[in-house]
Amino acid sequence: MTTKSNSSVLGGKASSSPLLSSPTRQRLVTKDGHCALRPPLCPTGSWRGASSRAWLMALQDLWGLLVGLRWRWVLLAFCASFLAHWLLFACLWYLLAHLNGDLAVQDHDAPPQGHVVCVKHITSFTAAFSFSLETQLTIGYGTMFPSGDCPSAIALLAVQMLLGLMLEAFITGAFVAKIARPQKRAGAIQFSPQVVVGQHQGQTCLMLRATNLLQRPLVDVKVSAVLYEEHEGQALHQTSLDFHLDHLGQQPCPFFIFPLTFYHPLDRRSPLYPALCEGISNHFELVVFLSALQEGTGDTCQKRTSYLRQEIQFDRRFVPALGLDARGRYMVSTQHFDTAHSKEPLDKDCVVQINGDGTDRME
Repeated sequence: MTTKSNSSVLGGKASSSPLLSSPTRQRLVTKDGHCALRPPLCPTGSWRGASSRAWLMALQDLWGLLVGLRWRWVLLAFCASFLAHWLLFACLWYLLAHLNGDLAVQDHDAPPQGHVVCVKHITSFTAAFSFSLETQLTIGYGTMFPSGDCPSAIALLAVQMLLGLMLEAFITGAFVAKIARPQKRAGAIQFSPQVVVGQHQGQTCLMLRATNLLQRPLVDVKVSAVLYEEHEGQALHQTSLDFHLDHLGQQPCPFFIFPLTFYHPLDRRSPLYPALCEGISNHFELVVFLSALQEGTGDTCQKRTSYLRQEIQFDRRFVPALGLDARGRYMVSTQHFDTAHSKEPLDKDCVVQINGDGTDRME
């Protein structure tokens, strides 16, 4: 009802004014899509048990743990696992030579009568490690080899080869899975740092923009959102929101190569209507999910972000994302996340939050 409210909105201040009486809240989801929740606090004295349980659960999902590690730790795990495997069987080969008495034989080419050398020329731990390495990598220099008359050597050789093949398959699969992770492709998707409320085709809408930074297109793009709203007792209620693209309705966008603007109508059926248009001052966080398929592989990738109340701009719109050059070719604007004043005024029922009192209306 006051012009001061309108000027505050148009200047982008009303949308960024937090509730003065409410303490600051930490995000549930960061702007780059990571979960910001902390693990539950353990009582003093029980942290060791909780830590051991956490490690046990992590080991039960060893594949997911390895694929989710940074590359530096994956390479370290790769080197450490093979070194540990070679050292383990070097100890076993050395133990076999010791128990069989091969270490006391001076000349393995001419052993004492009645003595069977299990592995030729294993006379030290260094030689045992070299034989373990040659066996695992099937190098076969020809100097050291197991005797067919020593069943223990043949059994140990079979065990080493079986475990080595399983280790190689696991590590190779982890490398391939980590390289082909769709999360890396999702890193080329960016959301607008703020969402805007403005008029679209005669209707008040909440609008966000997403862009694909790579020239490789994505297909079957869908955008959905979950509204986490704090009710009495600091309980978070979850409500789903639908976003549509132009006249596609709920159908996915078949092609994603340039910035797209997604719309959510702010009518009375919208879960955001009480917070944005009726002055309800509950804390909320809007978590947005974008899912798409990679054109070449068909793998699904997902990108997510979140928006708080102060990251909503009223009476704004996104600037055009595409332009034409002198030759009539389409070009993506470098300022596709910028906003401008809405050409049409907001619906007069929309309430502008000024310091959380929710009493000023735009008319």
